[in-house]
Amino acid sequence: MGHPGILQPVEKIWLDGTLVDWSAATVHVLTHSLHYGVAAFEGIRLYRREDGRSAVFRLAEHIDRLFDSCAIATLAPPYSREDISRACLETLRANKMTEAYVRPIVFLGDGGLGLGSLDVPTRVAIAVYQWGAYLGDEGLKKGIRAKVSSYTRGALNSAMSKGKLSGQYVNSVLAKREVMRAGYEEAILLDAQGHVAEASGENVFMVKRGRLITPPLSSPILAGVTRDSMLTLARELGITVEERTFARDELYIADEVFFTGTAAEVTPVREVDDRRVGNGEVGPLTRRVQDAFFAVVKAARPPEKHQEWLTWL
Repeated sequence: MGHPGILQPVEKIWLDGTLVDWSAATVHVLTHSLHYGVAAFEGIRLYRREDGRSAVFRLAEHIDRLFDSCAIATLAPPYSREDISRACLETLRANKMTEAYVRPIVFLGDGGLGLGSLDVPTRVAIAVYQWGAYLGDEGLKKGIRAKVSSYTRGALNSAMSKGKLSGQYVNSVLAKREVMRAGYEEAILLDAQGHVAEASGENVFMVKRGRLITPPLSSPILAGVTRDSMLTLARELGITVEERTFARDELYIADEVFFTGTAAEVTPVREVDDRRVGNGEVGPLTRRVQDAFFAVVKAARPPEKHQEWLTWL
């Protein structure tokens, strides 16, 4: 698959109800969302399984969150959930994709640039493209180096943390660039109280004495679809799960740390703030839940459980 962050053009993009050529999927420079960031988007994966078949992972949940984000941002999509779900599959088929990242986005078009402009059209686009392991194939196998960012995750009443909204990612972009320039692969953001919130684009998990711990949804974090999947799979494996707040120094003394997200999947963290996590290798519990996740999305035989997570292409 393509290198993370470098897009290889495909044939078609779905734009406002029509499949158009990649080069024709353009917007005006005075598009409202380009200037003010009021847009809702999703990241969804199509996995090619070992038997050659392909399935979209948790499509319904992603589309539900897209519409939740629209409600938070006062966007009114001109299509139904079913319309957008069908359009995602249509776009994948039109591009003959067997493995892909799917990016639907609902945004405000051109025609007005006032902050309170209510007469600009709400538009929808869906792009599909090849994208490899977000934090690298080596990162999936051996873990990555992370650093706590100087940027703080937006507080609950200043950033709408349950919405996946374009403008809110400025904070994440700055945090990610900050740590990458310092030689790390990913940033961890704390909330206003100093608790660990999330990474720049992933949810954070740690392991301590066999217990899996992650910040609760009452914290300023996105309700990750992969996060939810991980909690379910861990409990099915008999692992004790805690959703609670914790400080950065608990990461320093954790036995294991990993990130989850549609792009990052289940990526181990071998180092936080120049402190080795555990023995510096992927821990046994992380490997167990990582294997359980990839068994659901990639194994040759469909899983006995969670068939409802898969939408076959």
